[in-house]
Amino acid sequence: MKRKRRFGDRSDGYRIRSMPPINKLIPHIMKSRVGSQNLIKDYVEADAIRDYIREKRRQGYDNFSFLHVLVAAYIRTVSQRPAINRFISGQKIFARYDIETIMTVKTKMELDAPETEVKIIFSPDATSTDVYKAFSENIKEAKGEAVSDTNFEKTIKIFNLIPNLALSITISLLRFIDYFGLLPKCLLNISPFHGSVVLTSMGSLGIPPIYHHLYDFGNCPVFISYGGYRTEEEEDRDGNLQKKKYVDFTVTTDERICDGYYFASALKLLHTYLENPSVLDEKPEKIIYDID
Repeated sequence: MKRKRRFGDRSDGYRIRSMPPINKLIPHIMKSRVGSQNLIKDYVEADAIRDYIREKRRQGYDNFSFLHVLVAAYIRTVSQRPAINRFISGQKIFARYDIETIMTVKTKMELDAPETEVKIIFSPDATSTDVYKAFSENIKEAKGEAVSDTNFEKTIKIFNLIPNLALSITISLLRFIDYFGLLPKCLLNISPFHGSVVLTSMGSLGIPPIYHHLYDFGNCPVFISYGGYRTEEEEDRDGNLQKKKYVDFTVTTDERICDGYYFASALKLLHTYLENPSVLDEKPEKIIYDID
């Protein structure tokens, strides 16, 4: 939904002006994103997800994975619970225009292989197929070209040319500019610190999901870490043992963007989509937009 930009809005989000007074006060009391973070560990039964992934691969979507299902489910959740896509900047609460997902991609699964950042922007009506195509294109591009050729790495290289003291002053200046929402769009587009959600796969590293902190620089309010498939033996109603697959994940959130009841509702909705992934093949019947 197109919105006319008003005074006080940012290029990546509009300021919410109809919040209750207490919500407007909280960012002034809890100034740090790290100091405002909540952490939760959860898991999802993965049998339906695995069946869905196999079906998508049979349809020709090679390398379709849990990542695509998770991102599509998160986007669908945002389309129905838009407040989780808010962010805090300059002690004010903003609603983000788009859904911006961020991942760190290792160009090769080797110890010394370099990493680069992949940032992909989605609309709230994106399907799992849309997510697959966008990730395939961007990750292939990130792995296919020299890391030094990406816009993110070129920018980092420029910053590394600045002497240490001057670099510290430069970063402080960027913080100051960002506080007032004046950071250039070209920097926002490549920044891994500005976005809706950061995702990281610990399963590919062979370790459980970590609790990852949020960043005080930038405005990203959610960090999701997930592990690989694990198997549990459980008894059915007849007392027979059955093997079931699960995926553990952790979520770190900025508690200032919405209340706990709303967060809980969003998490339950995320579970619904993950446990019934076929609904992600179609666009949502209705998209709910955030308040003004």
